[in-house]
Amino acid sequence: MDADHVFEFNCSPGLSCFTQCCQDVTIVLTPYDVVRMKKALGISSGDFIDNYTIILGRKDKLIPLVVLKMNDSDKRCPFVKKDGCSIYEDRPWPCRMYPLDTNDDGTFRIIADDSLCRGLQTDEAWPISEWLIGQGVAIYQEMNELLSHVTIPLQADSLDIDNPQIHKMMFMALYNIDRFREFVFQSSFLERFEIDPITIEKIKGSDIELLKFSYDWVKFGILGQKTFAVKPEQAAK
Repeated sequence: MDADHVFEFNCSPGLSCFTQCCQDVTIVLTPYDVVRMKKALGISSGDFIDNYTIILGRKDKLIPLVVLKMNDSDKRCPFVKKDGCSIYEDRPWPCRMYPLDTNDDGTFRIIADDSLCRGLQTDEAWPISEWLIGQGVAIYQEMNELLSHVTIPLQADSLDIDNPQIHKMMFMALYNIDRFREFVFQSSFLERFEIDPITIEKIKGSDIELLKFSYDWVKFGILGQKTFAVKPEQAAK
């Protein structure tokens, strides 16, 4: 299906299957998902990672999978209550897209089981493009596109990196945004690199701007791209 395709779907508390799709499901989180969710909960990114995620390492991959941890008792999402999602405005990308998913060619497909999902049996019709706007997907797509500029080169290049400190730095830059802010502002980072004052002010106050900054840092440190300039006096050392 392309963006102009019309599909029928509506989810509401009145449906017998309401929130069942939030149980026993694997939700892989992007760095932007983590930023939004930890802010909604009013906790640090480190606390969010420790309490609400499972980190799955991948052989020969610098970036692990960060998966939302389901409740041990019933395998339900910890943020789902009787009346729905408690962090709905900041729910992750897979939840916004449901019942749709994207194909590699940019088209869309329905992933929900129409025999279980009563929402697909309603007569409320949506062009996919309008559905995506209503679900607030645009900023997620923008941030995922920026992330792909890091992940795609890493997938294409065979990087033989076994230094655990590099793995830790990579994870911190992408997923532990509060720890990365400490790294930038409480280490010698700003003494080493030419960072313009406007950028410094942006990343001080905005997790999103800091996340974009972290992507450039990974491009510099891992991929060797010239996204940062070392100060002349530091280069001489």
